[in-house]
Amino acid sequence: MFSALDVSTSALVAQRTRLNTISGNIANMSSLRNEKGEAQPYQARFPVFQTDEEMQGPDGMAGVKVSAIEVEEAEPAYRYQPEHPLAIKEGKWKGYVAYPNINLNEQFVDALESTRAYEANLGVMEVTKNIARQSLSILA
Repeated sequence: MFSALDVSTSALVAQRTRLNTISGNIANMSSLRNEKGEAQPYQARFPVFQTDEEMQGPDGMAGVKVSAIEVEEAEPAYRYQPEHPLAIKEGKWKGYVAYPNINLNEQFVDALESTRAYEANLGVMEVTKNIARQSLSILA
């Protein structure tokens, strides 16, 4: 019974991490510099989920954990802005500014999916608590 709560808790933590990375992606859709101040557009991040071997229950039930936060290697979106201070000075993209290639619609759909998974796990936890409560009332 309590292992079901642990599995749902691990899923809540994983989905919270996913929502945090999505919000970071949306917040940085216009970031043109990296952490060092160099002209490099932000690259979207996404979590990689993995089965949590430490949290195994009966009947093959297992928890989930975030094994890594990966950086998406996408080609930047180029916009022609020759007067911009970060415009590329030479080469194929001369006069263009490299912007993050983040699709807002995809980010919103991912956030919605993550929210639904979070809500489903909250529902599982509520049902598990009700079963435990009813079991205790039968025994008492």
